[in-house]
Amino acid sequence: MKLQFGMVGGGNGAFIGNVHRKGAQMDDLAELTAGCFSRNMEKNRETAEAWNVKDPSRVYSSWKEMADREAQKENGIDFVVIVTPTNTHYEIAKYYLEAGFHVVCDKPIALTAKEGTELKHIAEKNDLLFGVTYTYASYAVIRQAREMIEAGKIGQILKIEAEYPQDWVLKDAALNPDASSVWRLDPKQAGPSACCADIGTHLEALIKQMTGLHPKRVLARLNHIKGSILEHDLDAFLEFENQIPGHIWASQVAAGNDCGVKIRVFGDQGSLEWAHQRQMELRYSPLTQPTQILLANNLYNYDACREQCRLPVGHPEGFHEAFGNIYRGYCLHLLEKKTGESAGDFRYPTIDDGIAGLRFVDACLKSDAGGNIWVEVE
Repeated sequence: MKLQFGMVGGGNGAFIGNVHRKGAQMDDLAELTAGCFSRNMEKNRETAEAWNVKDPSRVYSSWKEMADREAQKENGIDFVVIVTPTNTHYEIAKYYLEAGFHVVCDKPIALTAKEGTELKHIAEKNDLLFGVTYTYASYAVIRQAREMIEAGKIGQILKIEAEYPQDWVLKDAALNPDASSVWRLDPKQAGPSACCADIGTHLEALIKQMTGLHPKRVLARLNHIKGSILEHDLDAFLEFENQIPGHIWASQVAAGNDCGVKIRVFGDQGSLEWAHQRQMELRYSPLTQPTQILLANNLYNYDACREQCRLPVGHPEGFHEAFGNIYRGYCLHLLEKKTGESAGDFRYPTIDDGIAGLRFVDACLKSDAGGNIWVEVE
């Protein structure tokens, strides 16, 4: 059985829309059959043709029209993918959930944790899946790290460090103010946070996926470049359960950096380190022993890691495959609901992870507004 899905947004040459499309179809579990890719109907049809939507009548002029008409079809879409600016996520997701569709949404899933919680309640009431595309948390070696931590390979966790430096705000805002990403600088579209909501939440989700831990308290400073309304740099001290300390640095104004995601987890028996720019490698340093570089899809990896790899060992898998892992887990769980076939060890970021990210942002905003004080993540 192959699932059908529709997309809202992602057209007009947007980078991330095509990544979603490729990820959702990577393992031949789902097919793009409907969409409202753009408010410009000409570009909408162009995108549909380029993406091989076979039935032109399923290219819709609005996302509401798509929900209403697909709900009336005997063989309508099984789930919808929402790839639009943040301020539209809540309204679109709510409408589709209430119409009975399963949902995958780009993060953040809403502007506030209250909105996210309401979406969760609607999804649970209607027995619907809600997936969230936290990319960096979905590489195969991150699952390897999680299995190692749960197996006690580094002992008790002592500290967690994560960072995500970029410099696109410095470059794009200055050199290309009409770039499509500029909506992320507008509080009317992006919400009350820029850097923290956009990439800080990626780090929070990455930490959770790798360790199983969510921060309980934060002490945050949001840094603004001159004249900006929203912040573009975040420093946050974290406290996890059992008073485990941590630190996050996320920046959109770190000159010389493109996508420098990195995480280090230190335990009393060793440490683990992963960097996005060497995405297939996990650095393992057992106490009093030489450091080891573990490569994804080797025989020494846990099955839960190897199952997320598609190429023979030594062949690099990257950003598109990480998206593929999200959709593979999501589609297998959706097929399990429909057919009863087991989804196995596959996981995907859920709406609970999306809400956790929103609560993290809320706590950071409160901490900064209060003069950089400790705030509970509620």
